[in-house]
Amino acid sequence: MWITKELKIGEVILPSRLFFAPMAGISNMAIRSLMRQHGAGLTVTEMICSEAVVRYNSKTLKLMAISPNEHPVAIQLFGHNPDSMAEAGHIAQTEADIIDINFGCPAKTVIRSGSGSALMKHPELIREIVSKIVNAVSCPVTAKIRSGWDKDSINAVEIAKMIEDCGASAIIIHPRTRSQGFSGHSDWQVIKDVKDNVKVPVIGNGDISRPEDVKDMLEMTNCDAVMIGRGAMGNPWIFSRTIKYLETGIIPPSPSYYERLIQLLELARSYVELHGEKIACLEIRKYIKWYTKGMQNVTEMRCKAMHIETLKELEDLMSPHIEMAINMEMNEDEEYVSEPYNRESILQEVDD
Repeated sequence: MWITKELKIGEVILPSRLFFAPMAGISNMAIRSLMRQHGAGLTVTEMICSEAVVRYNSKTLKLMAISPNEHPVAIQLFGHNPDSMAEAGHIAQTEADIIDINFGCPAKTVIRSGSGSALMKHPELIREIVSKIVNAVSCPVTAKIRSGWDKDSINAVEIAKMIEDCGASAIIIHPRTRSQGFSGHSDWQVIKDVKDNVKVPVIGNGDISRPEDVKDMLEMTNCDAVMIGRGAMGNPWIFSRTIKYLETGIIPPSPSYYERLIQLLELARSYVELHGEKIACLEIRKYIKWYTKGMQNVTEMRCKAMHIETLKELEDLMSPHIEMAINMEMNEDEEYVSEPYNRESILQEVDD
């Protein structure tokens, strides 16, 4: 069976080889803690602007906040100025176990600033950024890259070797080009090519929605770990189910509808504790759709949830559905389900 525990990146020992990906507007403290509870060996903050860090922007510093119980955790930085990136890394290392550099974001606003995957067109600038951050911090440094800028400039292996030479401790590869964005299919062969050409750990990422996908990626690419983003939305159990599958060859049952609803409610409560009711009631709306995918008679609940202002309102909305889910488990009432819990449709609704 596959090795599922303890991967060492630099001097940091990670308890499992399944990581939770950084996602803008998603990877906050509540979500990271949730994924860790379900077996993620490493979680990563959403990407954080280095220029805002060095200016000590209050909102940005809040994004960098790490709870004591969620280590090991990485803080991901983006930017294009090597000196600012190095200074931001020096500041961030007080919170993080690992500093991760974003060379992969395809968002237009990030690209226009010369950051993210725009840097895949400028290898020498990547070299300078990685070198300066490595020299500025005492913790391990990793970098997340793409296949290249477009299909005519696939340079992931070249960039990965350069990043390794600059002292990075691991490389994360999402094998789509910038021009693909999140469309089409990721080319796992690129992960294998990177793995075959560097000695540091390689983490594969892209098109992972089931435990079987993780096994397939490991077998095809021989990567050291797998990072999951979109596939974990509304489905944090993918971590624990995958670990069990890799260890035993048996895929545990999918979470019941009751488990999904209870998890959603617990997540909402976590949001309230961390951010207060006002922000929590806004943020939890997107999760309601993901966690109730495939359930019947939830349209009204989803619509009303768009207007909730208190946790009590959400609890009252969900209460009858939780009761129905309990009855379904007791009576095996399949009429509660209108369609299979389709992970592929969820993959189209959020980016990693």
